[in-house]
Amino acid sequence: MVTTEQAAELASTTRVTINAWIAKGRAIGLTQTRRGFRMPSWQFEPGIWDAIPAIAKALGTSEGWALLSFLETPLGGLNGRTPRQAIEQGDSTRVLELASAEGT
Repeated sequence: MVTTEQAAELASTTRVTINAWIAKGRAIGLTQTRRGFRMPSWQFEPGIWDAIPAIAKALGTSEGWALLSFLETPLGGLNGRTPRQAIEQGDSTRVLELASAEGT
């Protein structure tokens, strides 16, 4: 997990932009009891990064905990893999189909 400042460095942008991305579902930001967000660093990997906005749209949420839960929960429709694992293995289309089904 990284802070928004660290995420900004990873994405070569500003903390303000990271916060805007979180609000729009472009990035996963997990609310903390204290001020700010914590963010999974793996989301900045190219395959995952490209999939997050489409998954957020399909699920109908930009809420970080909901996105993280979906991406890290093994699914029968993915033969027990997590959506994150499936995306990393090139199965983004199937993940989006399952996200759409869950979002309806």
